[in-house]
Amino acid sequence: MRNERFTNNSNQIKGKKDMNKSVIVKVEMSGNRYNAFDKDGVKYTSEMGTGTRKRAYMAGMALERRVDKNGRNFWWKVPMSEFESTTAPVIDVSSIDIPTEHAEVLNFIHNSYNLKPEGLVMKELKWKYLIRSAVRGKNILMTGPAGCGKTMAAKSLVNSLDRADFYFNLGATQDPRATLIGNTHFDKKKGTYFSEALFVKAIQTPNAVILLDELSRAHPDAWNILMTVLDSGQRYLRLDEGEGQETINVADGVTFVATANVGNEYTSTRVMDKALMDRFIIVEMDVLNSDEEHGLLNYMFPHVDSDLLKSVAEIASLTRSESKSEAGRLSAGISTRTSVEIAGLLFDGFGLDEAAEVTVYPQFSDDGGLESERTFVKQLVQKYVSDGSSDDLFNEEEVENAN
Repeated sequence: MRNERFTNNSNQIKGKKDMNKSVIVKVEMSGNRYNAFDKDGVKYTSEMGTGTRKRAYMAGMALERRVDKNGRNFWWKVPMSEFESTTAPVIDVSSIDIPTEHAEVLNFIHNSYNLKPEGLVMKELKWKYLIRSAVRGKNILMTGPAGCGKTMAAKSLVNSLDRADFYFNLGATQDPRATLIGNTHFDKKKGTYFSEALFVKAIQTPNAVILLDELSRAHPDAWNILMTVLDSGQRYLRLDEGEGQETINVADGVTFVATANVGNEYTSTRVMDKALMDRFIIVEMDVLNSDEEHGLLNYMFPHVDSDLLKSVAEIASLTRSESKSEAGRLSAGISTRTSVEIAGLLFDGFGLDEAAEVTVYPQFSDDGGLESERTFVKQLVQKYVSDGSSDDLFNEEEVENAN
C-alpha cells in the first residue's frame, strides 16, 4: 500500500501543539469532512491535506506525524493498532481549583473517545456528551431514524461504563405493569402471591445502567409508571396506584438510557408525552452519509469488494435523499441496518440484485404499478447492477406494463 507524504511549514501552525513531537491520529468522518484527532481529542485536521486524510480513512489506517531530514513535518500512514496503543495524555488541571474527584471525572470524559467501538459511527462531541451525561447520572434519550445505531450506541455506552446493566424492550411489551412492576399469581400451595418484575430489582441496584429500548413504541401506561421513576425530584416506583401503597426508591447512581424514533413517519410509534421527554437530555443520532456508511460497511465486511459496498451505501443514501425531498417519490429511505444486512448477504455469496430482492423491495409499496415506490427503488438498484442480472429486476407483469 502506497504511503502518503504531506509536507507542512511548521511556522504556519499556531497554538500549543509541540511540532517536534511524534503524534498519531485517527481520521473520522464528520458530515462531508474528514477530521483527524489524537487520543486526547486534539484536532489536527488543518495540518494535512484532504486527500491524505481521505485515503487514510478509506484504508482504515492511522496517520503518524514525522520529521524529514530537512526538519519539515509529513504524515505517514501506519496501522490503526499503533493509534490504539497510544496512551491518552492526562488533562492538566493543576491550574484549576477543583476537587480531585472532579478532575478524575474530567479525565474520564475527555479521554473517553477511545472507548467508542470502531463499528459505531458517532461524532466525538456527541460521544463525549453521552459519556458525560451518564457519568453525571442524567436520563438519556437517544433519538433518530430507525436503524441508525441508537441501540448500538446505548449498549456501547453501557459497556464503556463497566456497570451493572439491565435491558428492557418496551416496544415489545404488551403488559407494562407486568414488565415494570410485577404480577399477581395463584398457586395451589402458596395461594395468591405477588412476584416483582426484574425492573424493580434493576432500579434498586446502585450505579446500574438501565436501557429502555423503543420507548416511543411503549404503551402510555408504561410512560405513566415511569414518570416518578425518571423525575429527579421523586425517583420512586409506586407498586400500586392506591393511596398509601408501597413505593420503591431508585438507588443512587442509577442511569436510564432510552431510545426512540421521533417523527410522524414511524408507524406504531406514539407522540411522546412532553412531560416524559422533559425528564431526559436528548442525544440525536446522525444519519450516515454515503462515505460514512461505506466506511462502516468496509470495516464490518473487509472481505467484500469495496466498490460493491460503495454501491450499497450510495443506494441507501439516494433513497434517504429522495424521501426528504418535497417532490420525493419515497416515504422513507433505506436504513443503515438494512445496508448492513445487504452487505452480510453479499459476504454470503448473494448478488446485489438478490440481496435487494429479499431485503429492500419488501419495505416499499407496490401500489401504483410503474409509479409505485417499489418500482422506483428497483430502477435505482438496476443502475448499480453490473453483472447482467439487471434484466431480472422486474417481473413479467412490470415488463409488460412498461412496454
